[in-house]
Amino acid sequence: MTRLSTRSFHDIRSALLAHEEVALIDLREEDPFAQAHPLFAANIPLSKLELEIFARVPRRDTAITVYDDGEGLSAIAVERLQALGYSDVAVLEGGLGGWRDAGGELFRDVNVPSKAFGELVESVRHTPSLAAEEVQALLDSQANVVVLDARRFDEYQTMSIPGGISVPGAELVLRVAELAPDPATRVIVNCAGRTRSIIGTQSLVNAGIPNPVAALRNGTIGWTLAGQQLAHGQAQRFAEVGDSTRSSAAERARAVADRAGVQRLDRQGLATWQAETARTTYLFDVRTPEEYVAGHLPNSRSTPGGQLVQETDHNASVRGARIVLVDDDGVRANMSASWLAQMGWEVAVLDGLSKADFSETGEWQAPRPALARNTEIDVEQLQAWLAEEGTVLLDFTASANYVKRHIPGAYWAIRAQLPEALERLPKAERYVLTCGSSLLASFAATDLQALTRTPVYLLAGGTASWIAAGKPLESGETRLAAERTDRYRRPYEGTDNPREAMQGYLDWEFGLIAQLERDGTHGFKVL
Repeated sequence: MTRLSTRSFHDIRSALLAHEEVALIDLREEDPFAQAHPLFAANIPLSKLELEIFARVPRRDTAITVYDDGEGLSAIAVERLQALGYSDVAVLEGGLGGWRDAGGELFRDVNVPSKAFGELVESVRHTPSLAAEEVQALLDSQANVVVLDARRFDEYQTMSIPGGISVPGAELVLRVAELAPDPATRVIVNCAGRTRSIIGTQSLVNAGIPNPVAALRNGTIGWTLAGQQLAHGQAQRFAEVGDSTRSSAAERARAVADRAGVQRLDRQGLATWQAETARTTYLFDVRTPEEYVAGHLPNSRSTPGGQLVQETDHNASVRGARIVLVDDDGVRANMSASWLAQMGWEVAVLDGLSKADFSETGEWQAPRPALARNTEIDVEQLQAWLAEEGTVLLDFTASANYVKRHIPGAYWAIRAQLPEALERLPKAERYVLTCGSSLLASFAATDLQALTRTPVYLLAGGTASWIAAGKPLESGETRLAAERTDRYRRPYEGTDNPREAMQGYLDWEFGLIAQLERDGTHGFKVL
């Protein structure tokens, strides 16, 4: 058996402090990852490694260090990554326990670098905020106030402050002048918890807008804990802005970016960065998804700016890499870049673009390896087999999707836990695998066939093809062959979280600054 290369906690820490490129990959599912992980670990579950690694760690000779917590995932990951062409892959010495035993700080939750940074921003800048009761009183008195929700539109629709308008974070500086044209109008920025409301509010302060601005303290969590009612299904969105508004906002945003030390690149400068094979360069389009689809710079990825600042670890999983941001107005890229620069990233905004440069249309497609050859069956064949004995159908979609709807009789499974799942399944004459599109299932089919002599088939087009054919569906946790650890339930999402969980989440956020100090590798510098 090939001896695995290892890297220690001290190796990783030294590289972080030296601003070298570090790809520290946690191979567990999202829920165990969220319970404890190093600050700059990126969660790429072994189950989805092939689907995500090329986009998140694009340079094949990046120094990658993988780890688990004793589940035996690391050796498999090393083999898969090497097969994909990654040449510098090592295992974290001692895994997660080794990090802890060496004195490494462990963090809870997801997107922790951004959330910890948000707490630091509020602490340093004393970002103005109002309690939920104060905001409710302003609304009740019909004061001159507007509430802007800095989350994604789908999050806003799930639950929001009554009368609030959806303005995802990177859009705030661009849109605020037309949403609150009277400089006396008080602007309240909210999210579900704290981070995006702090960053959104401070963005408006940094850009020097004339209106009084405040964050809704503790977001929709604070609103709920105050005993106040949230709205559901609201659909108020920002509108397009005029040329003078756009020009003024661009000047403000550029000034903030310059203060933060954001670099400037033209197309030739970008090409030079991308040609440097010893560095990783991410190219992100921070406009809205709709704008990206209508026309974007070739080889750029759609990462709306507010979410990029919130989920930097998910999009740019190589700490120490370079990031180039693109927009068509000089506002959203500059504001997003100003925050990334403060978070310790080497970041540039791409200048000098014309409409002709946004020549590619359609949604971003993640780069992926070639699919293995599997024996496929169609919907009619599957329906016929399910009417007989002996067919075991496995669904590898996200557990939330499975609970919402799945093919009757399907068992839900996690790809990385197939050996354990097989022990929970009935005896099969054949296995049929599916997921939403059968993309993930195609990789799972190869894994399963290596574990059994029983024939393994793939549903062509996945569950989507079954739905398109008008076939029956069922819902609920009807047949789970694994625990639902694929997603961590955030205490700030949904509308049915216990009050204790919501308060506990706020208490955790308040403690992040102390954890940053103990960890000592963050490199954050607040303007």
